Amino acid sequence: MYLHIYSFFFFPGPGFCYSIIDGPTNATVLAGSEARFNCTVSVGWVILIWLSNGNPVLTVISSQGAVETSDRFTSQNYTGTNAFTSELIIHNTQLSDSGKIECNIQQPSESRFAFLSVQVNGSLFIKNSTLTVKENKTVDIVCEASGWAPAPDITWMTNDSFIDKSRYVTQQSQGSDDLHNALSILTLTPTDTEILTCLADIEALPNPQNASVTVIFVNSTI
Repeated sequence: MYLHIYSFFFFPGPGFCYSIIDGPTNATVLAGSEARFNCTVSVGWVILIWLSNGNPVLTVISSQGAVETSDRFTSQNYTGTNAFTSELIIHNTQLSDSGKIECNIQQPSESRFAFLSVQVNGSLFIKNSTLTVKENKTVDIVCEASGWAPAPDITWMTNDSFIDKSRYVTQQSQGSDDLHNALSILTLTPTDTEILTCLADIEALPNPQNASVTVIFVNSTI
């Protein structure tokens, strides 16, 4: 009798012999945009649970579909001949969404996970749009980045060429709400009129944000 019960609970038959074929992959997105994660399981699955930083955010039941408890966490489902794919969609991503995204199935229990990095595109500006500098005079040009996550990588260009990093100093500081600020100071002794561009970059940006200043060179003999 006891052996029969043991057999009933632990060897229920081939219908429960399923697994995760392909789990989610890491994603880096800008705050406010969507993040998407796929989890593919073999046929026979019963319950699939999505977790964000250990907290269940969406459940998919084979017999009735997705059980959504938040507008920010929805899903799309794709059914194939031998597999089922659940796509978790995180809407209006926030910094607090960064972390572990996990796909879990039950009976037997199996998990796959990936990591979400939510980044914030802050502001970037140079106070003056033009500067007039006389011959043999040195000027400091300040570029300020505010409200970024993570702290942006700052570089400078003159016309279409990158400026050597030894010519500018960049300082980073922690702001409020886990955001970062950066202040980059370029020291320049111009010999001609030129356009200087400060660029700020983070991984989630398709192109660096930029701010420019036109430095007007004035010959002292004029």
